Amino acid sequence: MFDIETHKVNTPKARIVLAHGAGAGKEHEFMQIMAERLNDLGIEVVLFNFPYMQTIKQTGKRRPPDKAEKLLAHFESVISNIVATLNKSPLFVGGKSMGGRMASMLADNNEHVIGTIALGYPFHPPGKPEKTRTAHLEAMQKPMLIVQGERDTFGTQNEVSEYTLSEAVSCVFLEDGDHSLKPRKASGMTQLQHMEAAAQHINAFIDKHIQPSP
Repeated sequence: MFDIETHKVNTPKARIVLAHGAGAGKEHEFMQIMAERLNDLGIEVVLFNFPYMQTIKQTGKRRPPDKAEKLLAHFESVISNIVATLNKSPLFVGGKSMGGRMASMLADNNEHVIGTIALGYPFHPPGKPEKTRTAHLEAMQKPMLIVQGERDTFGTQNEVSEYTLSEAVSCVFLEDGDHSLKPRKASGMTQLQHMEAAAQHINAFIDKHIQPSP
């Protein structure tokens, strides 16, 4: 069962399928604002809810995410549905936190995907820097952009700088941002400004990797 929401634009230069994080679905303000900002840049955005989040919506009861295998299978099904039903724009995948991790795990093996975007990648659980989730990023072949807050508790700039990641993976760090790219008031910046900056970074990444028309 699909729960898909497409933010369309006229003659999109590319499309990105964005998956939500572990604790909130596609309806969350972060996901909606990011879709709007990317639309403004000519990028069509497809949001969807994983099955466990659909169950949360239906029952009103919290539950943890499904195992990675089930999440990945659903993500692949969403991509197949989109490829079959929507116009053939260059396709990127991505997501917030867990959603970005899932996108990065499937990208190299999906023929339709050009590249991956992660907004706040969960490099490790908060407070457990030894439990890294970077093994597949060391061998990543397709291009990936990670937009990370400097003080993200799932992977700070200092921590990430010590990782050995594939040359296909590029990271940009937003000043004083947390896991949702939100800076503290004392920084003089806002979360919305950081989300707009993230959209600009994503736009530049997509422009770089779109194949020219024949």
